[in-house]
Amino acid sequence: MKPHAFWQDLHPAGSFSQTEPFVDGYPVALRDGRQILLPIRPLEGGRNALASLIVNQASFAVEDALADDLAGKLAPFEPQIVVGLPTLGLTLARSVARRLGHTRYVPLGTSRKFWYEETLSVPLASITSPQAGKRLYVDPRMLPLLQGSRVALVDDVISTGTSIVAGLKLLESCDIDPVAIGAAMLQTRRSHERLRAIRNDLPERIRYVFETPILEATGGGWIAASSGEPAPV
Repeated sequence: MKPHAFWQDLHPAGSFSQTEPFVDGYPVALRDGRQILLPIRPLEGGRNALASLIVNQASFAVEDALADDLAGKLAPFEPQIVVGLPTLGLTLARSVARRLGHTRYVPLGTSRKFWYEETLSVPLASITSPQAGKRLYVDPRMLPLLQGSRVALVDDVISTGTSIVAGLKLLESCDIDPVAIGAAMLQTRRSHERLRAIRNDLPERIRYVFETPILEATGGGWIAASSGEPAPV
């Protein structure tokens, strides 16, 4: 499949085999069985790889399907406001908020506006954006929407947990404890240790559309190396 063709189509259930090894891509399934084929990204050294998802490059149909699925899984928590993590989590968070019947959502940001307060920020890095010096901000004008509300924190992908932890720490500094954490993809369960370091029950609040493991190279392609410990779907 050509690079620009990934994330564009919702394929009928059973279109791609789940049998290892995987060669052309890594298939994942929605709750209704429809499949999306994700590109496999080799990590440094080439021995391991991860399935990749970039939501803002997905077709509108795929974005809608991911938002529908995640909103359905977050609805039992009865969130009153959705908070989105930059950058790619903002696309998903906005769509999820609309499906939950909300009239708006709260985007966190990495661009410091002149009216922002440095005390309402935390350092931010992620597996795809590791540059030092970046900070995560909440617009102080948004605090009345968050304080005292049931908040769902949404990102596109939860991988190592650094972005989610930054979001949680920023909200904690505002006395906000999210009732749920949502993502389209749980990319392994490496994040759980970081989350438990904040509070032991946080992994139980995670809801996601699908999960992908670390992949390991073989002679014929890629096989799942490990997905870690169980997490709620």
